[in-house]
Amino acid sequence: MTLPRRSFLSRSVAAGAAFGGLAALHGRLAARDVPVRLRAPGYGPLMPAGDELALPEGFQYRALGIQGDMMADGVPTPAQHDGMAAFPLPNGNVRLVRNHEITNRRLFGPESTAYDPQAGGGTTSLEVHPETRELLDDFVSLNGTITNCAGGPTPWGTWMSCEEHCYGRAEGWNADHGYVFDVHAGDKRSERARPLVAMGRFKHEAVAVDPTTGIIYETEDFNPTSGFYRFLPANRADLHDGGRLEMMAIGGQPGYDTRRGQTVGARLPVTWVPIHDPDPAGAGADHTLVFAQGWNAGGAVFTRLEGCWWGDGAVYFDATNGGEARLGQIWRYRPDRDELDLVFESPGAEVLKSPDNLCWSPRGGLVVCEDPTGPAFMRGITTDGRIFDFAQNIIDETEFAGATFSPDGHTLFVNIQGGRNRPGITFAIWGPWERGSL
Repeated sequence: MTLPRRSFLSRSVAAGAAFGGLAALHGRLAARDVPVRLRAPGYGPLMPAGDELALPEGFQYRALGIQGDMMADGVPTPAQHDGMAAFPLPNGNVRLVRNHEITNRRLFGPESTAYDPQAGGGTTSLEVHPETRELLDDFVSLNGTITNCAGGPTPWGTWMSCEEHCYGRAEGWNADHGYVFDVHAGDKRSERARPLVAMGRFKHEAVAVDPTTGIIYETEDFNPTSGFYRFLPANRADLHDGGRLEMMAIGGQPGYDTRRGQTVGARLPVTWVPIHDPDPAGAGADHTLVFAQGWNAGGAVFTRLEGCWWGDGAVYFDATNGGEARLGQIWRYRPDRDELDLVFESPGAEVLKSPDNLCWSPRGGLVVCEDPTGPAFMRGITTDGRIFDFAQNIIDETEFAGATFSPDGHTLFVNIQGGRNRPGITFAIWGPWERGSL
């Protein structure tokens, strides 16, 4: 089922409304084969809430920021909507900074601000009214980067956008890639991009910042070997001043393998090993050069680390194909204890399949976006390791990405990435959050 792009504009409909061809979906959505020990009450069964999403009863949504629509700066909205975060603006509105996971060589936005004029990725920024959820402004905020997959918000009001590929001059690009870029949420238009080289050159996915120490945690999206890193900045006020990059290790067990054979709830003592060369020559041809330094020093190995978010004094991150079923793990690192524990591991595709972006709810709990082969869901996970369905993409199998709550906690913004037959879309979702753990 493919809808014209314009049919998505400014749509806001109440959950539970039945639309043509979707009524039969309700029965399939209501029954989920989740083991009782893993099942959380959530918000109830999913029902078609419009043409695009199924949500629990009482929830509504609005579509905005749609691929191809002309933005306020005269640039068409780019494709491949991905990681995203929400920030408060001085005027009371909400600023969204949104990644575009594009690897091609077609630049969007002005060449004067591009990091690499041959590169087609970057970010766009949106201004949204907090009550009506209407789009008020949108523009290019970072361009000339590649494969901007995820990232993370910082306590100092920026979005750290991460490149997932390390191609560079040796591969025919105008600049080296595989870095993190800081995008100031309050800026009105884009500024010339500068990479944070000391944070490493590898297949970045997401970051999370400890607001107390300023330490930045980073995930690496590589299969089958990924590292979990931390960056200790020399100057929190200016990350371009450099710092130390380190990789997680498990105390007393060098080369610890987290990918299989793990126990939910078991606590693992954490140490950190140094990365002496965070920006290795040749990373464009061999994306594992940073990981190899940490591994050779005794670092722990994960697989395909993706989403990463700070919440409740801890860093939550996921391994998309980790676990015995190879369907996903949710990990938690507590810096105050230097402990790592496995919060959740998927036992089957009907429970959780390929977790990708995630975010922390202001009410305590995780929103997890799936990047599956097959039907795509957003799931809720409680901190005691129970799961429930919160949303389903009912048009096609395009992944959810970029879940983030508004500063007041009343709106969940999330993207449908888009693909061959469907545009990328940003959704605003709201409803009776008090009924559950999100």
